[in-house]
Amino acid sequence: MHIAVLGASGKAGRLLVAQAVERGHQVTALVRAPEQFDAPASELLDVARADVMSPDACPDLSRFDATVSAIGISKGDGPGALVAGARLLAAAGVRTVWLGALGTGVSTGAGGRLYQAIMQKVVGKEMQERTEADRIAQDAGATVFHAPDLWVGSVSPKRRLVPLADVERPVLPPHISRATLAALMLDEAEKGRHSGEIVVPLS
Repeated sequence: MHIAVLGASGKAGRLLVAQAVERGHQVTALVRAPEQFDAPASELLDVARADVMSPDACPDLSRFDATVSAIGISKGDGPGALVAGARLLAAAGVRTVWLGALGTGVSTGAGGRLYQAIMQKVVGKEMQERTEADRIAQDAGATVFHAPDLWVGSVSPKRRLVPLADVERPVLPPHISRATLAALMLDEAEKGRHSGEIVVPLS
């Protein structure tokens, strides 16, 4: 497969790129500053400039077999980046895996009361934009991941995706490793078993 990774310079994005190459996929890493991206050496990897706020300057995403988004809101980003990213991917019309956050929009409360209180403090102002971006992505047929807190760690052999409606509310705040999240997102990019659904990655 030829997979485009949006937000490839972030912590989750870098793992997505590395794991996709390890799986033998042709990968295009989409970043705002290619000259600053420390890409792993591989004949399977290309790096291209892309800024969701300037979609006319982005590569044609319809030429890829799948797109995987790990974009977030970074320091200095104004409002609208997530919504712009969702619209860009929705217009491509290819299999898409979109990264959202557990505790926002329709998954509010799904991580438990303590987790939700933490999310409100940490994400707060971004919740409305995240909710809108998720809706755009889901309406376009993307698989929307509502990921819990992300930690450093290896890929869990017990990794699994659970439809949001089937998630049991935990007492303690849930978490998974970024490596596990990347592996699950790539699993979904390859198989497309949950297109148009909101799922929660667990380990």
